[in-house]
Amino acid sequence: MAKVVTPYQDQDRSKKQQVEQMFDNIAPTYDFLNHFLSAGIDRTWRRKAVDSIATIQPKVILDLATGTGDFAVEALRLKPTQVIGGDISDLMMAVGREKAKKLNAADVLSFQRVDSENMPFEDNKFDAITVGFGVRNFENLETGLREMHRVLRPGGRVAILEVSQPKTFPMKQLYYIYFHFILPMVGRLFSKDIRAYTYLPESVSVFPEGSDFVAILNKVGFRSVQFRPLTFGICAFYTCEK
Repeated sequence: MAKVVTPYQDQDRSKKQQVEQMFDNIAPTYDFLNHFLSAGIDRTWRRKAVDSIATIQPKVILDLATGTGDFAVEALRLKPTQVIGGDISDLMMAVGREKAKKLNAADVLSFQRVDSENMPFEDNKFDAITVGFGVRNFENLETGLREMHRVLRPGGRVAILEVSQPKTFPMKQLYYIYFHFILPMVGRLFSKDIRAYTYLPESVSVFPEGSDFVAILNKVGFRSVQFRPLTFGICAFYTCEK
């Protein structure tokens, strides 16, 4: 069994409760740090992921673990009739709602509280589902993925981005230094949350990535599962279908 890593290592609260608190804490600075610490490359990753679902011309899209809605906003260029950004952090979604208003997209893009393991949606509702750097935070990974499979229509597509660990020299060594020392230091400086950017590398280190995650996606029922490392392996990009 994989080691369970939680943001605050609080045995009296579930991982889900701790993740919610963590993202509520860092919501005001999340977008700035996300783009700054990735040097803006995260925008390119999202574009690639949205391109991967464009082939089926999705009209109803779920962006799960939406956070501040960057992935959901990117999906708007596909001209869907509805995009739902779902998350457990109300403060993160509040930032997303402001983005939708500024883009005059509130009639298409909405946000609601969604528990990945018990979604309030009927079977086969969505044409496509996107998840950006969120499956790693699921309390029960397989349960969350099975729920994604349930609410996706037959023939629908899923695009998942997740932080990964480079495997080759010298990127592996350089990224280890950045990920375990520089990123937590900068994150604490700006976010004022001591644990949030320490939890990030800890959670990545125990997450089943690459072929291991592909095996889990296959196990819960997805088909045509594909994996591609991006930017020297610092991001993992997965696609699959129902």
